[in-house]
Amino acid sequence: MNQEMDPGMKTEKQVKLHVSIRTRDTIGEYFRLLWFLRHILGGLSTVFVALSALMYCAGGVIHADTHRIASPGEVVYFCAVTALTIGYGDIVATTATGRAVAIALGLLGVLVTGITTAAGVHAIQGGAQRIGLRAHDERDG
Repeated sequence: MNQEMDPGMKTEKQVKLHVSIRTRDTIGEYFRLLWFLRHILGGLSTVFVALSALMYCAGGVIHADTHRIASPGEVVYFCAVTALTIGYGDIVATTATGRAVAIALGLLGVLVTGITTAAGVHAIQGGAQRIGLRAHDERDG
């Protein structure tokens, strides 16, 4: 009885591990990691606020279509869009200082995105490891 397995079929162990990963545990682990990183993320948030203030004071932020000076809320929106590396282009910095701050915001956004993504991956891996250990214990016991 030598049957070839269909590559799309999963073994019983794979199915069990897939079903056993609990979303609540993974999300809980993710937020525990973010709590552990709170000082780093808080420091980066402080840098974001400082760069946003600098952008408002010296960035020459205007609307691209009307050339109207952006309000403080619109500057924060511009800084958030820049930090997330979206860059819609509806609001732009017009001074050299503003462009340098925009580059710093982009780098800051990449750093924060990397940290939060790494925390998410770590949480999922931790959940999968715990499942693997439990499955191993169930086989032995």
